[in-house]
Amino acid sequence: MDEGNIVKIKRFDKEIPLPAYKTPGAAGLDVTARESIEIPARGIGYVPLNVAVHAPAGHFMMLVARSSTHKKGLWMANGVGIMDPDFSGNEDEYKAAYYNFTDAPVSIEKGERIAQIVCVKIETPLVVEVEAMENKTRGGFGTTGK
Repeated sequence: MDEGNIVKIKRFDKEIPLPAYKTPGAAGLDVTARESIEIPARGIGYVPLNVAVHAPAGHFMMLVARSSTHKKGLWMANGVGIMDPDFSGNEDEYKAAYYNFTDAPVSIEKGERIAQIVCVKIETPLVVEVEAMENKTRGGFGTTGK
């Protein structure tokens, strides 16, 4: 087995299944809530995801919402979570911060698939300051629709 292509996962609650790719073409591993929680209306809740993860060398894990999570009335509060490679200790359980955008509490049940983790290769290109950019100015934010 190629050690350079292994995501190591520790589960905190062994009754909850190991994260898995749910289809042959899936890019993300579905992760589940370790406990049932209720996120108050217009509030933020932190969902423990039952895993500590160590990405392969040269990679990081990206935490994103499942495409159906908005149907529950939830958005990831920070948009996307970047889990740096050094956030991989024995007690470094991943958590998802969700904002409830509804006027009623939203429940998440223990074992519910609530997020995905995606393994991403790290690229660290050299940063160089320039006095001027080479391309023509296009305009401001959202100008391609004009």
